[in-house]
Amino acid sequence: MDDVEVRELRYFIAVAEELNFTRAAARLGMAQPPLSAAIGKLERKLGVPLFERTSRRVALTGAGAVLLDEGRAAVEGFAAALARARRTGTGPGRLTLAVKPGAGTALLREVVRRCGDDPQIPGVHVLFGHPGGPAAALRAGAADVALLRGPFDQHGLDTEVLLVEPRVVVLPADHRLARRGGLRRADLAGEPMPHWAGQRDPAAVAHWTGADTPQGVRVDDIAEAPRGPEINDINQLLDAIALGNAIAFVPASVAEQNRRPQLAFVPVDDLSPSQVVVAWTAASRSRAVAGFVRTAVDVASRQREHATASAE
Repeated sequence: MDDVEVRELRYFIAVAEELNFTRAAARLGMAQPPLSAAIGKLERKLGVPLFERTSRRVALTGAGAVLLDEGRAAVEGFAAALARARRTGTGPGRLTLAVKPGAGTALLREVVRRCGDDPQIPGVHVLFGHPGGPAAALRAGAADVALLRGPFDQHGLDTEVLLVEPRVVVLPADHRLARRGGLRRADLAGEPMPHWAGQRDPAAVAHWTGADTPQGVRVDDIAEAPRGPEINDINQLLDAIALGNAIAFVPASVAEQNRRPQLAFVPVDDLSPSQVVVAWTAASRSRAVAGFVRTAVDVASRQREHATASAE
């Protein structure tokens, strides 16, 4: 069997995602006939059909569905390998850490400090912004390790939970429930929930709508939650709440850092907790990454012990 080229996999993925040759060709910036020819050539190389074609529809075969999953991983891995090689060549001797704002600032500061004292770990370069977030930065090869809050798309990644904390609801200060000492999710039924721009991960949608309780995801809560404004960051979120356009569920530490007279923060008994995790690519064999993860786990453990001792 002839070797399959990365270009051919990219063509196949576009058709498999669009299930339409014309749309896939437009997405790839090419004409439709050569795309159809390329897919036919790929099928002949593999010796199996990848699509079921009729005059009205295009559908994946069983083999096509497998290749879509595996092919995405292969293309991502190839692109990530090139990106890591470029980073090593242009900025050798450093570890790139992708972070999401609000993902444990005190923890991040101490981990970076401790890494700076360890001669086995290269200098840490913090990457604050990447299209798709820290997890996407890892898969694209733009970062070696990430510190972020769950949930997020974990495919191709290994993770270790560092911190777990409760979430609270953020309400306008004049909301009818703002002075309550505690609430349950049912008390907030029918309230508008924010819509995060570009958010497609079902687990993340459930998290932000408060549907992922400790007992599991309540699908009806996702479907019935009124759609609030589209949000890009935490400041937009808090402004929308202060204006009365939405409510939201946030980690207790984020609430503590963002107290405003226009907002009220109330505990919610039956919400799932928020987790801060360290993540890295499952294929990583980097000693520097392993050292960073060990340091992060140790710092998080010490911070938990200190918090427990202070509370006693």
